[in-house]
Amino acid sequence: MIVIDNVSKHFSGIRAVDGCSFEIARGRITGLIGPNGAGKTTLFNIVAGFIRPDSGRVVLDGEEVTGQPPHRLFHKGLVRTFQIPQEFGRMTLLDNLMVVPPGQSGENLLSAWLRPVRVKAEERRVRERADEVIEFLQLGHVARELAGNLSGGQKKLLELGRTMMTDARVVLLDEPGAGVNRTLLGKLCESIRRLNTERGYTFCIIEHDMDVIARLCDPVVVMAQGRVLTQGSMDHVRANEEVLEAYFGGGATARREEAR
Repeated sequence: MIVIDNVSKHFSGIRAVDGCSFEIARGRITGLIGPNGAGKTTLFNIVAGFIRPDSGRVVLDGEEVTGQPPHRLFHKGLVRTFQIPQEFGRMTLLDNLMVVPPGQSGENLLSAWLRPVRVKAEERRVRERADEVIEFLQLGHVARELAGNLSGGQKKLLELGRTMMTDARVVLLDEPGAGVNRTLLGKLCESIRRLNTERGYTFCIIEHDMDVIARLCDPVVVMAQGRVLTQGSMDHVRANEEVLEAYFGGGATARREEAR
């Protein structure tokens, strides 16, 4: 689905991403983990078109899309969410969903005047889709609440719902579990899993909560100092000495030996 091939990005001499290569396979939930400063978010921004790499390439379904802007990638089915939700706080949750589909006729003043029947029919279809998303995410009780008043977990579910209002093929989720209470986190994880298994969504997830990664992701890619350190199943990652060193420093191996 997505091939990240030898991608590098430097900022003021700092190698944020340094020759990074891995694949996000179609129909899978790929986890992307690593200590703070590993380059995960920079890599997401490169894949999603917010940053152009210094070298390397990004390939989506066999087409090189390196450096293409986010709006073009959006139309190709590549969607990125952010650690801090980007909702329209003074609009309801329902309206936040309904503004997502691009190219709506009602956005054009001339069309609204000259083709009101077409505009209303299109708006009805968008509303039906939004209602379906709200039902899927079990957010009916806050559908008409201002998005700015939602809890952190509800905002993360709204972010996920906005991807469902598009023809998304690949969704990059940046720390979906951050700031979410355990009850809503369970609902969020279940929604991600259902979108993957029932609707064929492909996900790549940055997350520091290893329980979330273990619950959802296979394979798991570990980054450190801008590079891929290792990748594989969660069991493989947990047993890897280099991963322990990257997360816990030089004494990690010794401490594990003492604990045995």
